[in-house]
Amino acid sequence: MMNTLQKKILTGLTVLSLGLAGAAGAQTAAPAAPVASPAGHGQHGDPAKWAEKMKERLAKHQAELHDKLKITAAQEPAWKTFTDAMSPGAMPAHSDQKELDKLTTPERMEKRLDKMKEHLAKMQTRLAALKTFYAVLTPEQQKIFDESHRRMATHMRERMAAHMGGMHKEGGHPAMMDKKQ
Repeated sequence: MMNTLQKKILTGLTVLSLGLAGAAGAQTAAPAAPVASPAGHGQHGDPAKWAEKMKERLAKHQAELHDKLKITAAQEPAWKTFTDAMSPGAMPAHSDQKELDKLTTPERMEKRLDKMKEHLAKMQTRLAALKTFYAVLTPEQQKIFDESHRRMATHMRERMAAHMGGMHKEGGHPAMMDKKQ
């Protein structure tokens, strides 16, 4: 259960961090984290297709934000560094549950902590790029950026709350449903 819940939380955090790059497109709904289906493919089907769709949405959001902010030629290098840092890259490989089951509880926790440290390092890189980019914006551009991000963050919180609330109403986390029966 914890492994699946952790994946959902990390997916949510990753989507939220990607939202920094796509703040202007907040009105376009970002997909929720994949939910396991009985067939085991998740609600988005093929993970490669889902990743490609996310890339397309991110590119669209970035283009909309670029236009909305009216990025100047002098701001382009910081914009490029910012968008490159916000790109998700390859999805991390999922831990092999059979291998994790062979580990002791402290060893499993260490593995999870290592993954969280990797995620934190990526977030720190993104924050540095964000600060550099934000510093080259005019006060008016900063206001536009802040408002766009605020709308996107609110939208993401609402989606995550609805998703988590749905799991509670259905009797718990989907990964635990098999164990309850």
